[in-house]
Amino acid sequence: MWIDGKTRLVGIIGQPVEHSRSPLMHNTAFQALGLNWCYVPLPVASDQVAAAVRGLVALGFAGANVTIPHKEAVLTLVDELDQAAATIGAVNTLVIKEGRIWGYNTDWLGVKATLDHIKAIPAGRRVLVLGAGGSARAVVYALAQEGAGEILVAARRPEAVGSLQTIAAVTYIPWQELALARVAAEVEIIINTTPLGMSPEPHLCPPLPPEVFGRQHKVFDLIYNPQETRLLARARSRGATTVNGILMLVEQGREAFRLWTGMEPPLEVMLTALGISEQN
Repeated sequence: MWIDGKTRLVGIIGQPVEHSRSPLMHNTAFQALGLNWCYVPLPVASDQVAAAVRGLVALGFAGANVTIPHKEAVLTLVDELDQAAATIGAVNTLVIKEGRIWGYNTDWLGVKATLDHIKAIPAGRRVLVLGAGGSARAVVYALAQEGAGEILVAARRPEAVGSLQTIAAVTYIPWQELALARVAAEVEIIINTTPLGMSPEPHLCPPLPPEVFGRQHKVFDLIYNPQETRLLARARSRGATTVNGILMLVEQGREAFRLWTGMEPPLEVMLTALGISEQN
């Protein structure tokens, strides 16, 4: 990789971003295609999001990814929204052209691809979603697009779940071990959208004890660092099919790459950079 006066800049804004593997994935892809582009991590505190987005424009960035906890905050900072982002109410990709900012949501495409990968079929089925933040909005949108029978959302605040009703009909589940255990026993697909278990706090876990899981479960944790969260380890120990967020990262990243560069991303190169193969 080379850096000079013609280098196009993109990055990822969030807090934290130290764990992000997006820089590795995108920079490897840029290099493979001979593009003079550079992707950088940009840690941004919650009270500095507006200033950071204005800074991207001022510094000539071509765009950026947006991660926890800023996906909803940037919604009002863009000039144009794509339909998915407008419906979801969260933005994970910014494209900057001629001083204007376009906001997109490509997360839901990553959710769909990951569910397809583990043969988790939401159509007509009840699905348990843990968390009601920006990432949950993309998950609920994807589940609705796939025709889920009932979407049950567990969160600490009922009003947070209520805000998801603008995307699809959802049912509130209290953030309590007994309530979660009861629902988990009745569903096949469980998706964690919270940061509980993410590095640097891998000891944290949603309140689902190991005994609630079984071979019928398909458990998807959006976290990918560590590769196996405590939630996934608990589920796997009971025979459940588990998957982390790495495929979601790749799929949403591929679409962001297209939006920024107008080029087709080198899938195998991106997968290899993250230590996985297309066959997996």
